[in-house]
Amino acid sequence: MLWNKHPPGSRFPLPSLPLAMVAVLFPVFALLVFSSLLRAPSAAASAAGEKQLSIYSVVSSYSLPVSTRNGQDYVDLLEVLDPLGKVTAKTEGKRWRVRYQDQDADFTDGKKNVRWLRSGFDLPANFLLEDGHGMVPLSSLPQLLSRILGGPVTWHENSRRLFIGGVAIHFTAQVRQQANQALVINFTAPVNPAIATESGKLHMQFSREPLVAPGSPVLTFDSKVISSASYEENNGSAEITVNGNAPLFAAFSDDRKTITVTAAQQAKTPAQKPPTPPMPAGPGVATSAPGTAGTGSSNGTPSPAATGSPETPLGTPPAGPRKYFAVVDPSHGGDERGAALDDQLAEKDVTLAFARQLRQQLENRGIATLLLRDNDVDLTADQRASETNTAHPAVYLCIHAASQGPGVRIYTALVPAGGEAHGPFVSWDTAQAGFLASSQATATRLAVDLRNQEISVRTLAAPLRPLNNIHSAAVALEIAPPNGKISELSSPDYQLLVASTVAAAIAGARASLETAP
Repeated sequence: MLWNKHPPGSRFPLPSLPLAMVAVLFPVFALLVFSSLLRAPSAAASAAGEKQLSIYSVVSSYSLPVSTRNGQDYVDLLEVLDPLGKVTAKTEGKRWRVRYQDQDADFTDGKKNVRWLRSGFDLPANFLLEDGHGMVPLSSLPQLLSRILGGPVTWHENSRRLFIGGVAIHFTAQVRQQANQALVINFTAPVNPAIATESGKLHMQFSREPLVAPGSPVLTFDSKVISSASYEENNGSAEITVNGNAPLFAAFSDDRKTITVTAAQQAKTPAQKPPTPPMPAGPGVATSAPGTAGTGSSNGTPSPAATGSPETPLGTPPAGPRKYFAVVDPSHGGDERGAALDDQLAEKDVTLAFARQLRQQLENRGIATLLLRDNDVDLTADQRASETNTAHPAVYLCIHAASQGPGVRIYTALVPAGGEAHGPFVSWDTAQAGFLASSQATATRLAVDLRNQEISVRTLAAPLRPLNNIHSAAVALEIAPPNGKISELSSPDYQLLVASTVAAAIAGARASLETAP
């Protein structure tokens, strides 16, 4: 799997992406989200009683299931380390050796002692070796990771949230005392919470962001509209609840670093809707990616791309039903082989075979599907995003493959900060911003359905391309063999099981995807 040029274990921020511009068809500075659409996407697992661990780092933010063994909470150490850097594991009888960034740690099944860099230390409970997976006590993670990663680790034990390095997002909240009173919440980095409302309350749940508590978990305000706000953490997520005396409304601004909460009757819609970019000839056109040419409009007026403007618009979706509901994108191709899964099997071949199977399963359920690559050709990330945005799908599914697993990893975007808005245009880098909630809800639906088929699943967020450039719900699925055997990855039975489960989940989420922004 090749996401970007920096290795996963890099301690530096990922590089900035191309700066072409893509138009959005909704107001940039205000986003209304209400209860039935956006209740926290990670809540499905919580509601089912599944314990979750959330890990936040510069490289990636992700969640993992927590298992119970002999009354103790355990996690798979390989699954913890894999998103953070290059990691391998080897089993020799009862001995399990994990190598991270060229350093080894040795564990023994049923023993507490760990050997690391010629020294040893004890875990709070026995290490467990299960089918090649190294299970460590959850409470040992701060000690283990601080040694393995060589840096500070902050552990919120009660809520099972772990922060690697200085990634925490802080916030302040104060009531703006004007004619229309409002609670203004400022964050130190962009956020994208799931928002739900009920009578006199507004809930913001942060599943992917490393949000931390203010000085006091309960803030009270001298306001007739908004009386208080509270902060709490639970099961791998954080939540801010705003209490008021009327239905409440939330709006985003300042590149999603500010949320303004007002009474619903005070909320004002923008005075004028941004003009719609001219439509080119044909059934619809996507954003022209950096370095590509645009086309003229059907009435003879050139589009910004045709005139050489640095801001390239996204065409308005064609009237009537979408031509394609789903876009399936098999990664790599041509000279870009992707990961060498074994001596003969290249990632590009596995992704294409699986994508064809997924397209068939989607179309069997009446879901029109576009396959971006149906042969051995190479497409750049910008080409993939541009062709997807041209099709105006309800959902984009990017397919990757990996030799280590097990099961399926589901990625959603971690949109970078810094994209400036220019009227109806936003940065190409942040085109996904308005669809993150829908993408996360889709990822959750996929995870639940895959787990119901006893397929191991992890959900993660990372600043990946082309996910950040997609103007619809978008997820990436990295498929690994179920039991560590590479031959199973290309097995038609395994591919059919995963493809049919994914297709069923998309079909089940069809109504919500059709109404997404």
